[in-house]
Amino acid sequence: MDVTSPAFQDGGRIPVKYTADGDDMSPAINWSHAPEGTGQFVLICDDPDAPSGTFTHWVIYGIYGNKTGLPEGVPQIEELDDRSMQGVNSFGKIGYGGPAPPKGKPHRYIFKLYALDARMDLPAGIAKDKLLKAMEGHVIAEGTLTGLYGR
Repeated sequence: MDVTSPAFQDGGRIPVKYTADGDDMSPAINWSHAPEGTGQFVLICDDPDAPSGTFTHWVIYGIYGNKTGLPEGVPQIEELDDRSMQGVNSFGKIGYGGPAPPKGKPHRYIFKLYALDARMDLPAGIAKDKLLKAMEGHVIAEGTLTGLYGR
């Protein structure tokens, strides 16, 4: 699957607007070439360069299989109007938490999209590890978009 954003190119710098130094809102994320039979999408954004190990910035799941993207500024609530759900990030909050790396070399923020073969009945507000466990055996395609941000 191809994953893109109108806010930044793959491997490019994430604009300040989408970071903790700006408005801390989620960027729009789009995708194409999802496999036929996709029941739902899951999007997870991680920073693998965080000093304490991988830091999760966004967990959103239950996205209907006919969707082709997420808008800018997804509200930071457990269940959205379209019935998509958000989990807890490494800040301990629901929804998107923008990049906030320590000073130094830019970090990578990997937006990983998963296409699943069915809709899963999961509660809102779960953590990434529980979601990944539930997804086992259901992932039919993956795609990534990587943004960079440093201070």
